[in-house]
Amino acid sequence: MAEKQNLEDALTQFKNCSPIFIALGDATRQKILIDLAEAGTEGINVAQLSGKSILSRPAISHHLKVLKDSGIIEPVKKGTQIFYKLCLEKKLADIKVLIQMVENIICTI
Repeated sequence: MAEKQNLEDALTQFKNCSPIFIALGDATRQKILIDLAEAGTEGINVAQLSGKSILSRPAISHHLKVLKDSGIIEPVKKGTQIFYKLCLEKKLADIKVLIQMVENIICTI
């Protein structure tokens, strides 16, 4: 049987990762992430993203806000424009910790 503290820690980690899962659970945001990955380290702005989509700029901005709030992307201001780029390292580390916690719990069952 899994230790109570391990279960509580895993629940806390699930809560920490929840915004990531919510952000990644939408097909439009998944496509935006692919577009951001293609843009590389320079990033991409809302106008460029809307050119790759049938969505309006306000709709793209909404999805970018969800991704930004989850910590998956970061805005970078260049002159008067804001470019968005991926910043997945910390969030991937959080998910890896969660996976390890779940694996440990499963092994004790």
